Order: sequence, then structure tokens, then C-alpha cells
Amino acid sequence: MGVSVGIDIGGTGTKLGIVDDDGNILAKMEFGTWEFNVFEDYVDELGKLTNSMLDELGKSTELQGIGIGSPMGKYVDGTIDHASNLPWKGVLPIASLLKNHFDKPIVITNDANTAALGEKVFGGAKDFNDFVMVTLGTGLGSGFVSNGHLVLGFQGFAGELGHVNIGRLEGRTCGCGKKECLETYVSATGIKRTIFSLMAKRSIDSEFRHVSFDDLSTKDITIAADKGDKIALEAFQFTGKILGRKLAEVVMLFNPEAIFLAGGLSLAGDYIIKPTRKYMEKDILDVYRGKVQFRSSELGSEGASILGAASLVKGEFSK
Repeated sequence: MGVSVGIDIGGTGTKLGIVDDDGNILAKMEFGTWEFNVFEDYVDELGKLTNSMLDELGKSTELQGIGIGSPMGKYVDGTIDHASNLPWKGVLPIASLLKNHFDKPIVITNDANTAALGEKVFGGAKDFNDFVMVTLGTGLGSGFVSNGHLVLGFQGFAGELGHVNIGRLEGRTCGCGKKECLETYVSATGIKRTIFSLMAKRSIDSEFRHVSFDDLSTKDITIAADKGDKIALEAFQFTGKILGRKLAEVVMLFNPEAIFLAGGLSLAGDYIIKPTRKYMEKDILDVYRGKVQFRSSELGSEGASILGAASLVKGEFSK
């Protein structure tokens, strides 16, 4: 049985899975991306875990190749270039290093691209040829599909929505070194920053006043919103407003049939989706209004990214 490996490198964790031709994830593992200070040690861990999963599945499985989704994954060179949300700096030759472990095709692209591809091949975007995938994790990623094809651009970096400038708000510094990038407000990290910013400005009670920044999660914020916490509710409104206005620009530039949300922050459901849709619809021209479907990923960020990365091996992005 032919199988592919899908690797999803995130700013917090790395997930990898063995995937068959029907999109079944036969085995999967994960570990902390930040556990390794030396990139070569990190790649060695990927090799060890992949071999471990293949050994468990037995000799009947034949590895066809490895697909990787990573922040700033560069398809044309097989590298990760200057990813601000990862612990290693510079240009990282991940494909050539993994070749030391596996003499198989190794393909890499942006992690949001793999999420978009997974949704297209196996998830809720099967019937859409023009859509945008927005991943809301540690940072904000985006993948654009046009005419059924991933939009990669000249260098393979097309669709970096997370680093577009939103104008002057609070002067937040991004991990990339710029100020006021979209992901400094719209991401798991961004909404946490908003929570603490609001608490500094408001005197109202909130359960977050007894929680440290590092201990706070998007799940905690959603639970607090369910309980009526005013800081949580305002944070979601603020975040959705910023995202919606930027997506309005995307709609007018790209004219997608649908926009999909994935990642931890998207699990907040209507708390993030309703204000996002509201401000997107408000800012677009009449010709687009009511025409763009707004959906959550059917696969979840983990499933979409692993399946999409595995699909890279067969060149699904170019079909």
C-alpha cells in the first residue's frame, strides 16, 4: 500500500501523519516545535518519528514521498525562509536535510497552502475552485486557490495575509520585525494581546485578571465569552472587526466563492465568525455582497494541514 507523509510545522507544535491514497490518516504523532534549538536536531526528530510510524504500520506500506507545510515554506527551493514564528532563523534547507533520511520526493509550501489543499482535496472545498483559507493559530496564515490551483506566486510566497499592515491602532510589534501586521491582532496570540490591552483600559471585572498571558488560551477566552465576560466578548468583536475589514479587501481583489477559517481561534465559532462576516459585508461593494460563503474547515486545522501536505507528494496543487 502506497502512503505519503504529511508534516505540519506550526509556531507551537509540529504534527506529522501517514496518509493513504484515500485520505485516511493511518498514524500520527506530534511534538513541540520549540523543543529543539538546533534545526538539524529537529529534522533528525522528524526522521526518527516518521520511521517509527512506518515501522509500526509494517512492510506492506511503501513510502511515496513527504509533503511539508511550514510558515514561509518555499516550494521552489525546498526551504523555510526567515519564518518569524519558528525558533530558527535564516534559510533552512529542510528538504535536503530530510533527504539524508529518505530517498523519496520531498515537497514543501506554506502551511496555510497545505490547509487549503487539504480542504480542496478531502474537505469542504471540494466543490469550490476559487476560495481562501485563513488559518488562525499562533500567527495568521492564508492560502489562495484560483481555478482549482494553489496560487504560489513568483517565489512561492503568495498570500501572506498575516503580514499586511492594518494601519495605526496600538503599534504592536510583529515577530517579523514590522509593526501592526494583521496577525498581531488576529491570531491566538493577537487576541490574547487584545485581552490584556482591554484590561489595562477597562476597570470592569474579568476572570482574566487572575490569569497570566502564557497560561491564557483561546479556549479559555471562548469559555469566558459563554459566561458573559465583557472583556472576552469585546475582544472577539474587536478581532472580528479587524479581520472582516481585511477580508473585504481580499474579496474585492480576489473575488472568491468562499472563505474558510481553520485553527484554534476559529473554534470560537460565531464569536469570531459573526463580527468578521458583518464587517466584511459592510466594507465590500454591492456586487460582492451576499455572494461569499463563510465556512469553518470541515477537517480542522490539523487534519487539513496533514492531508494537504501529504497531497503535495502527488502534485495535487497543480491538478
